[in-house]
Amino acid sequence: MTQDSRATGELTVIQLEVEPASAEALAPFGAIVGREAPVTPVSVDFYKGAVKMSYPARFLCEHPVEITLAQMDRRQGEVRYMERHFQHTQAFLPLGGKPFVAVMAPPGEDDLPDLSKVRAFRFDGSAGFAMHIGTWHEFPFAVEDGTDLVVILSSQTGYDLKAKDAQTEEAHGPDLDKKDIVARTGHVFRFDLGVN
Repeated sequence: MTQDSRATGELTVIQLEVEPASAEALAPFGAIVGREAPVTPVSVDFYKGAVKMSYPARFLCEHPVEITLAQMDRRQGEVRYMERHFQHTQAFLPLGGKPFVAVMAPPGEDDLPDLSKVRAFRFDGSAGFAMHIGTWHEFPFAVEDGTDLVVILSSQTGYDLKAKDAQTEEAHGPDLDKKDIVARTGHVFRFDLGVN
């Protein structure tokens, strides 16, 4: 991760370099889901090779699965909150080919992400990703207004999010651990969304 850290009062701003999403770069956090995933497609017998199926990621979930649509507009490239899931492998799949940015981190000490390993990935809209259980992340950022993502997640996540703390706005439950990174560490992550 390339970062430029500078102190702003009590807050340390860490500038993330947005890197292209690739199977290799994403491997510590999850798997690319798309044509470029490093898996070999297999033909479906009934269609004489016209239909091929590949298995780029396993989806695991301890609760019913929800298929949701996130309709996103641009927002500031800043990460205040990060969350992780204990009971499922969340997936984000683009519709319409619009690019987006995802920020992720591996687990660290003290039930927080490893701040030295936070990375920002730019997806070009042709592929999405499925995260490993426990990967810290912020909800993806649209590069342009009107970006749609299919989000595949546990039904438990919604219950956990609704139980957020009114003061801290953190949320915790059997599946979800969402924390205010700024309040807990004094660090905020920022990046440039770029243009299409």
